[in-house]
Amino acid sequence: MSTASRLISGSAASWVQIGVTVLSQMALVPLYLSHWSVVTFGVWIAVQTLGSVISILDLGHQEFLAYEFLKIGTTRRPALSKHLWSGISIGILLSLVQLLIITALLVTGALPYFLGKTDVASPGLIRDAGIVLLLQGITWLVCTSVSGLFFRALAPFGHYPRMAWWGLAYSVACSVAPVSAVLLGAGLLTTGVVTAVTGLIIALPLYLDLSRLLRQEQIPFTRPSLRLGFKNFTRSLAITGRVLLENARQQGVRLLLAPLAGAAGLAAFSTMRTGANVALQGLNTVVNPMMPELMRFLHQRDQARSEVAFGTIWFVLVAVMAPATVVFQAVVEPLYGLWTRGKVPFDPLLFATLSLSVLVYAVVQPAMAVVRGNNLLRPQLLLSATAAAVVVGGIVVLVPSTGILGGGLALLAAEVVATFGYRVVAGQWLRTNGLYWPTRPFRIAVTSVWVAALAMGAMIVLPQLKWLIVSSALVLLLGNAWRYWQVLPTLATEHTLRLVSALPLVKRLFPA
Repeated sequence: MSTASRLISGSAASWVQIGVTVLSQMALVPLYLSHWSVVTFGVWIAVQTLGSVISILDLGHQEFLAYEFLKIGTTRRPALSKHLWSGISIGILLSLVQLLIITALLVTGALPYFLGKTDVASPGLIRDAGIVLLLQGITWLVCTSVSGLFFRALAPFGHYPRMAWWGLAYSVACSVAPVSAVLLGAGLLTTGVVTAVTGLIIALPLYLDLSRLLRQEQIPFTRPSLRLGFKNFTRSLAITGRVLLENARQQGVRLLLAPLAGAAGLAAFSTMRTGANVALQGLNTVVNPMMPELMRFLHQRDQARSEVAFGTIWFVLVAVMAPATVVFQAVVEPLYGLWTRGKVPFDPLLFATLSLSVLVYAVVQPAMAVVRGNNLLRPQLLLSATAAAVVVGGIVVLVPSTGILGGGLALLAAEVVATFGYRVVAGQWLRTNGLYWPTRPFRIAVTSVWVAALAMGAMIVLPQLKWLIVSSALVLLLGNAWRYWQVLPTLATEHTLRLVSALPLVKRLFPA
């Protein structure tokens, strides 16, 4: 399969997964709020968030090994197999530690603090939440800890698209399960049980396919080396620290908001952030399939093809994300009221702040790819710690006085700090390795973020001129997109046109 075909297949799976996620979220919020109280819904969100935070050690370990697998490549199969099975042994141990942590939360009675104890009055609800959290830990051990490493080990062999489609199947199953349960009148506990059982069922055919692919690529079972496993785990702790600190900017914000703003406030913040999360997932559909190719170009010191990868990411921001953000800000309020059944008030400033934080995050993606793909551990940890300090400090200071808007402002400030830091570190690495940072395309991409920010701010201040502001902003953004297209290297524009022409819909509309 060609590079373009792999990117298209991987991106297609990711875009379908986003569609499933959007549909499930769009259905789940009004469905939950129709069948559950806002407090119960907030507890459900808090449980999902806490489960994500507890699994951070394993996630950091998997991410570190993913880049090690890419470095090893396809020619040193014995070394890859040794790293894989040594990593699996450590991953299983980490999952068991996660289960011990969950058990400790239940035994010590610390769990209610993470569920917004100020407005969770029912001991039965807390008990159910604890059981659901424990089931999540078991599901992680069986469904994710081992299969996640198989996914990453197969990526250098061109199987990322297939793994993405498996991820889609798992996502669909685990999205349909809670929807069905709630529709049938299930409470929090039953919904959690159904979701866990569904994950366990889908794991069986997944592992059968993974076993076949491992045999096909001649990646045999190798006796695990605990020494190698612990060495890689120790090295991955910097990644874990970065993931943990980044969760302070992402999932961890919810953990802070639960005790500060209560479960109802957490539910309001999470629903308000849904649009930003969808945009973030859309960005990842471009970045994730491109990472194996980008790392190959960087290791080959191929400036032209590296700029192709950078340019593709920024083109999505300039031509799609920034204009879509402005339009969505203009039309979202009445839709949001219908979606939440009027139970969660809309805050246009918070919504704009969360949307802007995603655009800032998109700008820095190429720099983050350089830093993470080369496992530059110390800069990652330092930058994540700085950004986490900004967001945690901002939430602690702002939320008591400004409510959940303070969470959005803190997130935006943290993304700005991280963008500046990653840009500097990536530029230094590129210069050291005979490459250079594409400054002009970067500045044009930043311009689109500024235009979108000013347009959203103007709509909030002057709502009576909303459509005039939207029209003016779209003219500026589309003009900036054309300007960006003009500065792209010829190789980048040709690559983009090949990707577009290879899409199935384009082939049907414009047959050769």
